Amino acid sequence: MTLPHLPVWPSADAAFRRSEVAAVVGHGDEAWNRATHDVLRWKVKTRSGFRVHAEGPVVAGEQLIVTARVLWLTIQEPIEVVSVVQTAQRVGFAYRTLPGHPVSGEEAFIVHRDGDAVVLTIRSLTQAARHQPWRMLYPALRVAQLFARRRYLRALR
Repeated sequence: MTLPHLPVWPSADAAFRRSEVAAVVGHGDEAWNRATHDVLRWKVKTRSGFRVHAEGPVVAGEQLIVTARVLWLTIQEPIEVVSVVQTAQRVGFAYRTLPGHPVSGEEAFIVHRDGDAVVLTIRSLTQAARHQPWRMLYPALRVAQLFARRRYLRALR
């Protein structure tokens, strides 16, 4: 749904709240090599305060748990990596949420070149989870997503 292999993201299912944000994370080959290595090793998530229960780089089809700590709560977010892209100009991946995740949808982290600039783009499609208590908390979770996205954009600098 988030199509990380495409430079332009076409319209998506209107049932989901759509977000696409981007930031320059560096310039030149050194920044490219660092950012592409880090995005495929979950650094966008881990440097933003999440714990990712993965042994190595991102692998399509892998199901795992991402853990978020909020005050005294530990929230486990089950996910599945649905695609990985690795080309000379684009590197990244997308994952979908699994039952038990606080929201329903998909998120992608993509590093790409724009001339000499190295850009991190984050795409997400989100809707309320089908089950409680998360469904009732969806408005608060949308606010939390805004803060998380800001941290994501700084994670690879």
